[in-house]
Amino acid sequence: MEIKRIIGPAMAVVLIIGIGAAAFISHNRKAVDDANKAAAASIVELKGMIGSEKESFFADPEVIEALAAKGFRVKVEKVGSREIVSRDPTGYDFGFPSGSPAAMALQNKVKARQVYTTFFTPMAVASWKLLVPVLEQEGIVKMTDGAYYILDMKKLLDKIEQGVRWRELKGNTVYPTGKSILISSTDVRKSNSAAMYLALASYVLNDNNVVDDNEHANKLLPFLTSLFLRQGLQESSSSGPFEDYATMGVGKAPLVMIYESQFLEYQSKRAQPNADMVLLYPQPTLYSKHVLVPFNENGRRLGEVLASDLKLQKLATQYGYRTSSLENFAEFLKSKNLQAPATLVEVIDPPSYEILERMIQSIENKFQ
Repeated sequence: MEIKRIIGPAMAVVLIIGIGAAAFISHNRKAVDDANKAAAASIVELKGMIGSEKESFFADPEVIEALAAKGFRVKVEKVGSREIVSRDPTGYDFGFPSGSPAAMALQNKVKARQVYTTFFTPMAVASWKLLVPVLEQEGIVKMTDGAYYILDMKKLLDKIEQGVRWRELKGNTVYPTGKSILISSTDVRKSNSAAMYLALASYVLNDNNVVDDNEHANKLLPFLTSLFLRQGLQESSSSGPFEDYATMGVGKAPLVMIYESQFLEYQSKRAQPNADMVLLYPQPTLYSKHVLVPFNENGRRLGEVLASDLKLQKLATQYGYRTSSLENFAEFLKSKNLQAPATLVEVIDPPSYEILERMIQSIENKFQ
């Protein structure tokens, strides 16, 4: 009897504790669920059109996490940078082309009051180490600081204008093909990287002056048009020519106009950089700015974050982009055993949007 008198109250206490614990756990679980629902509700989902070269950046789990911490979930669709301008913006929150001319045209179209320059990269020419001695002998390429190669655009364009073939270069036993010397590019009607090639070539051919009127443009257009028509089939986005370069080798792509960031990103993702690949820095060159154009308030907030958040800016350098932080870019190069000039001296501006657009439209007419 004594034992029963003891066990009874004890069981009651255990039962009360159990009920209390269950209630506490249930309350905590509800609190966690409510917090998760609140967090999910605070996430803003955005959809945007981007140049293909930024696709891997937006797919990076660290970038996704950093954007989520700022309250964004971003879905992107890759489109040629110039093509973004012609698309209907309905259903999208932002456009993120490469190059200031495309961004300016898009800004005017959607009447965005503000745009956001997030990061930038110089234009460069991807080539192959076996071709360097041949190009050096012609005075087209030279090594600088024992680390990277400078490409004399005037001398290269002279060879292209003369219709010189690779086998005609002095001492060329490594690539004796009958193919004409050309720089492969994207489709100038759709892609910014080709538009930047056009801007660069027009500057060099105009005695190192930006083309600023129709008279000079008309004088240069016959040769400028041939730079694109003679290439044959061209891709609409910058990922296409670079993929051909990386997978098909020198036979398909001896010289390819690309963004520096594409080359650096590709090499950084390998266990060891491909020593057969080289990057030639045109002299002069120009920067391609990656400018986010918002279509609404959510797009504006995203642009502000991408342009100013220190973590996202550092993550951008992991994809070969340059930002306002020289230290982050240098740290990236060192960690991946890559080399690139810290600064480029002879950097030019493209023509005004109106002049560049007129040249592109003239070339487009020749395609038809």
